[in-house]
Amino acid sequence: MLAPRSPMVTVPPMNEDNQPDEVMWQGRFITARKKGKWEYVSRARGIRAAVILAIDEDDHVILVEQFRVPLNKTCIELPAGLIGDSDDNTDEEASVAGARELEEETGYHAGRMETIGEFWSSPGMVSESFTMLKAHDLTKVSEGGGTPGENITVHRVPLGELEAALAGWRKQGYAIDVKLLMLLGPGILARP
Repeated sequence: MLAPRSPMVTVPPMNEDNQPDEVMWQGRFITARKKGKWEYVSRARGIRAAVILAIDEDDHVILVEQFRVPLNKTCIELPAGLIGDSDDNTDEEASVAGARELEEETGYHAGRMETIGEFWSSPGMVSESFTMLKAHDLTKVSEGGGTPGENITVHRVPLGELEAALAGWRKQGYAIDVKLLMLLGPGILARP
């Protein structure tokens, strides 16, 4: 049995903690910042993201395929979207945003949303966090596809075939979102 750990202490990096946080550029959704020698990107206006893990009653995971401009390629991802991204809903709850985005992107309505926790995407470069939500009691209510211009394709993949499906998409040149690793974790850990 492991001994209980002491509470986590945040230690600022050497020489960076006393430096001013400078805004180098700011748009509507992102801000480029510099603190000392460290350059990073944050979401503007405190915007966060909701990422939805949706597995139906037949153990199929619901994924989305969408072209991503920063990658200049199509990416396979979990459904996701911004929380409080418009001026009239800045105090939006993560579960409300997640339910909205799931239905908008995939056409699935969740009877209940469970908050798994908050996670950080790429902490060495981006200060963005996302709230991971698990969708329960799924009902297909539309075709999905996102808002006009998003051109989202919905995929319903058996969990047991996910690794092969991702390998196939990767061979076709698709990007694979890092958050899908959580669904591959046990298989990756079991490899010799």
